[in-house]
Amino acid sequence: MDKILVTGAHGQLGREIHQLAANSKQAYFFTDVDELDITDQRAVDTFVECNKIDVIINCAAYTAVDKAEDHEAAAELINHTAVSYLAEAAAKHHATLIHISTDYVFQGDQNIPYKEEDSTNPLGVYGWTKLGGEKAIAASGCRALIFRTAWLYSEFGNNFVKTMLRLTAEKDRLNVVFDQVGTPTYAADLAKIIYDAVEAKQYIGKEGLYHFSNEGVCSWYDFAHAIAGIAGHMQCDIRPCHSDEFPSKVKRPSFSVLDKAKVKNIFGIQIPHWRDSLIRCIARLNK
Repeated sequence: MDKILVTGAHGQLGREIHQLAANSKQAYFFTDVDELDITDQRAVDTFVECNKIDVIINCAAYTAVDKAEDHEAAAELINHTAVSYLAEAAAKHHATLIHISTDYVFQGDQNIPYKEEDSTNPLGVYGWTKLGGEKAIAASGCRALIFRTAWLYSEFGNNFVKTMLRLTAEKDRLNVVFDQVGTPTYAADLAKIIYDAVEAKQYIGKEGLYHFSNEGVCSWYDFAHAIAGIAGHMQCDIRPCHSDEFPSKVKRPSFSVLDKAKVKNIFGIQIPHWRDSLIRCIARLNK
């Protein structure tokens, strides 16, 4: 029986993994900051050692992209320093670290999907601190799988889908940017590949960096339009607008589509189209 530590268990991805693990025969330890402060190196090392952890799934992250510009120390602590503590504990106690990174490590200035080996150049603090976490894992020498993902949503927590469901129900008109292109990712789909890999011990021998999002490409405008259509909120007039109409402290990648050929090949999986997964998520929310 493997022993699996899941950090950031109260977040979108952590809660999806929690649901999947309900019938597992493995021993899962679901923790958030109240149970395990991953910014405390001694606490991390002690937890991994005392519980004889085999796999660490790090779902914890500082994800407030705009706030990170003003709170760089907090983002650095969670996205980089804490990740280094998890990686060092994994290396020391012969565990495997499964870590979640982001499309924001890229500048977003190309027009073909980003592959794992493409050059990184983040545009803001969030991206730089997440890239720092990736580098810390590499420096530790621990066994690790890193999944870069993008535009994550679920029925849990705060996210674009839930915000659009509320706004398109309340408002007659909405402006949404159309000059940022990527692929939404249903957290349940990402959770499943991670959970299946752990349950089948596929994390052994498949260490490396992977890109994972749903299939397809869209702008935030297209995404919002699909959300409203599936929910039946067609009374809301959704209009495309430019990013500069919403002033922000950080420039977001204008193109952050991820190439998923590697993860599909190595893990032998098929990935749902973003619209199909969106329909599933909204159906679950309606229940």
